[in-house]
Amino acid sequence: MSGHSHAKTIKHQKGLADAKRSSVFSKYSKELEITAKEGGDPVFNSKLRMAIEKAKEVNMPTENIERAVKRGTGELEGGKLEEVSFEAYGPGNVAIIIDGITDNKNRTLGEIKQILNQNGGKLVGEGAIRWMFDRKGTLIVSLKSQNENLQNKENIELAAIEAGAEDIYWHDDNILDIYTKPENLEKVRKNLEEKSIKTDSVSLDWVPKENIKVDDAARRSCQKLFEALDESDSAQNVYSNIED
Repeated sequence: MSGHSHAKTIKHQKGLADAKRSSVFSKYSKELEITAKEGGDPVFNSKLRMAIEKAKEVNMPTENIERAVKRGTGELEGGKLEEVSFEAYGPGNVAIIIDGITDNKNRTLGEIKQILNQNGGKLVGEGAIRWMFDRKGTLIVSLKSQNENLQNKENIELAAIEAGAEDIYWHDDNILDIYTKPENLEKVRKNLEEKSIKTDSVSLDWVPKENIKVDDAARRSCQKLFEALDESDSAQNVYSNIED
């Protein structure tokens, strides 16, 4: 299976956390609130647990996390949030899925359209892009973060397969994506923990079935588009089939 740019997106978001902390916190607050609607106890709600872990990665204060969860469970008053998803083509005919959380779908649609139009992208109809992707559980592992015995590609690949990985993909010599079926994500995560493998990120993603190559000009234009989407409060997660 081809890889995707999720690891780089996480690094970019961490950079944004320093420069535009309030915007990043707003995104994670919405994710916490909407996942908490399925239950406010992270022990029994794995989506909420993942959202809490991601919020902690960007140093979101504990009190902010707790307030967002309480809004989701109804203990505090909150907005009527809903999940939205858009499909688009970017520069170089790159396929893009944009997931968001909003209290005003029409406003969010307008904002996403504007960002796409300003950066060489185009919104397309539902289903035009999604068939190019599979829904997967994704665990990102950095080789350098592991203990000495696991700082070896063959050892960590074997451990990932034994833990139940459906597929694996190296972004470079250091970052490994471990893919699972969505329903097996939590099980594989626990199995990795038991093998003392540290994970940098755990999430449900849209993973491209195949990646496409683009020239340098299209790559630069795509990067500009991705950054504009990252900085927008309307886009929660962005996935593409551009080759790393």
